[in-house]
Amino acid sequence: MKALKQVLIIDDEPIMRKLLQQILKDKYEVILKENGREALEWMYSGNIPDLVVADLNMPEIDGFEYIEKVRESGFFNDVPLIVLSGEESSAERIKCLKLGANDYLIKPFNPEELGLRIDNLIKLRS
Repeated sequence: MKALKQVLIIDDEPIMRKLLQQILKDKYEVILKENGREALEWMYSGNIPDLVVADLNMPEIDGFEYIEKVRESGFFNDVPLIVLSGEESSAERIKCLKLGANDYLIKPFNPEELGLRIDNLIKLRS
């Protein structure tokens, strides 16, 4: 049996992490981290997820800094990254896309739409 693709979820809200895990657990191996620092430490210890879903507003290392660090790394710069944020401003979306995010979804989101966006980005990478 083929191993499940890994999706790394980074969000400081426990309820959001749990919701995303519930939505994705049947199709993907879901890894949960509370902030960008935790996620980077996990990745730097030798883990490369197939896709990342990250919030913007988090303690320690926020979503913007996380995207910058991932995109400047030779190991992770091609990992698809979706920002899932409550920030509706066009300027925030543009900043994320310029930093290297592949997609941007606004909370609240449609679970089916998020699932399709994840599927499509992972297929493109395979």
